[in-house]
Formats: sequence, structure tokens, C-alpha cells
Amino acid sequence: MPVLLFQIVQMIATAVIDFFTLMLLARFFMQWQRVSFRSQIGAFVITVTDWVVLPLRRVIPGLFGLDLASLAPAWLAQTVLVMVNFLLLSATFVGWGVLLPGALGLGLIGLGVMIVWLICIVVIASAILSWFGPHLPAAYILNALTRPFLAPFRRVVPPIAGVDLSPLVLLLLLQILLMVFEQIRSGFVQFLLVH
Repeated sequence: MPVLLFQIVQMIATAVIDFFTLMLLARFFMQWQRVSFRSQIGAFVITVTDWVVLPLRRVIPGLFGLDLASLAPAWLAQTVLVMVNFLLLSATFVGWGVLLPGALGLGLIGLGVMIVWLICIVVIASAILSWFGPHLPAAYILNALTRPFLAPFRRVVPPIAGVDLSPLVLLLLLQILLMVFEQIRSGFVQFLLVH
């Protein structure tokens, strides 16, 4: 198969799986913060994820109010993406004994990356809506989702001329966290390729 076709398949697989992972994580965080799903955003998230979450609830119970039936398939989705990428792009097949545990580990790292990206997206969208649409229904949802992440910074970062700088501090730390995840992922991939 030509390299271009490999790249196209990889791009489509990444886009679809990452989008689905974000929807599962959005559901997880909305339930964690007890955000109502009776909104256009909530209805969309439920519609996209119900087919996998509802059956899993029969076998994966919640824990301390956390919906693990939403979190587990998000991890699985990232694990599948790792396996697809390895099978498509790796010049040498590393073997199932290495690929499966390696994919689970890299899938967990990928899940962490997607959580960070979701928080970044929600924080930026919330900041924009706070200026241009603070009374929109989406603003309430975004505020509820960002509150637990921004609250620690709001206690120590004072506003300047009424402008809340805590989102900037959080976004900076999240970018650093993404760099750390990328370093861990690169090291993990190198480890898999030599074993």
C-alpha cells in the first residue's frame, strides 16, 4: 500500500477515534460535575456515546461518583488507535506479546493527552463566551466544567483590572503537561521498538 494511502487511513482513524474519545471524556466530566444533559451539547454527547456507555454500565460500576463506563472505552479507543498506528506505520511488527501491553500503556498516555486537550478546549471556549455570550446555555456548561480546574488558581492569582488571569496560568501548565506526556510517549515507543 502506498505511503500516502497509509497516511490518509491514519489521519481518518486518528480524527474519528480522537473525536469519539473527546465525547466520552466530555460525558465523564459532565457527569462528574453533575452538569445537566438537557441541552443541545448534552444531547449530542449522549447520542454519540450511549451505544457504548449504556451496555458497559452493566459490567463496569461507577466509583466515588465517577462514571467509569465512560472512561474505560475512552482508554480502549486510544489503545485501538495506538495499535492501528503501529500496524500501519511500523516497519517491523513488534509481536503481540509486546504490542498489546505496550498499546495499553500508550493508550493510557493518549488518554491523558486527550484529557489535557479537552480541558484546554473547554477553558478557551469558556473564556471566549465569558466575554461575548455569558448568558448562553453553553456558557453555563463550560463554566461548570472549568470550575474545578480554575478554582485553585483563582485563589492565588488575583485578577488585574477585573480580568481573570487564572485561565492563562492553567493553559500554560497544561501545555507543559502536554510536553511531558510527549516525552513519556516517545520514550515508551523507543522502548517498545527495541524489545
